Amino acid sequence: MIMGSNSDWPKLESAEKVFQEFGIDLEVTVASAHRTPELVKAFAEGARDRGVDVIISAAGAAAHLGGVVAAYTTLPVIGVPINATALNGMDALLSTVQMPSGIPVAAMAIDGAKNAAIFAVEILSLKYPELVRKLATYRAKMKEEVRAKGEKLAAARASN
Repeated sequence: MIMGSNSDWPKLESAEKVFQEFGIDLEVTVASAHRTPELVKAFAEGARDRGVDVIISAAGAAAHLGGVVAAYTTLPVIGVPINATALNGMDALLSTVQMPSGIPVAAMAIDGAKNAAIFAVEILSLKYPELVRKLATYRAKMKEEVRAKGEKLAAARASN
């Protein structure tokens, strides 16, 4: 995972928790597409050799980080636009999603780090079959949590 600034980390911690839950190692880097482009290039060009299979890129404002990373690697890049300006993340969203033909970045919702991590796990499950079972268990757990919340709400309403 690469982020444009360490100030993005609080919005990305949920992704780290997903990777921990699935037992997936995570490399975290801070590099700016505009302030440290040489670091971004080195990160992206060397990712495959370091054993990276998918990259999550997170940035706010102009949010060119995902596109720059994607320009330097053929690994899948998942972009997380960060709400970091008065535009409430819309600038980052549009910068992330509007990529030129041939250099795709899969764009998540604004501050959507958790979904980015889950999507990364789904991509990884193509190579690592043990993740298929873990994903099924994860979804079953979510389903049960929603069912339990519904029952709790119904019980609370019935007692009023």
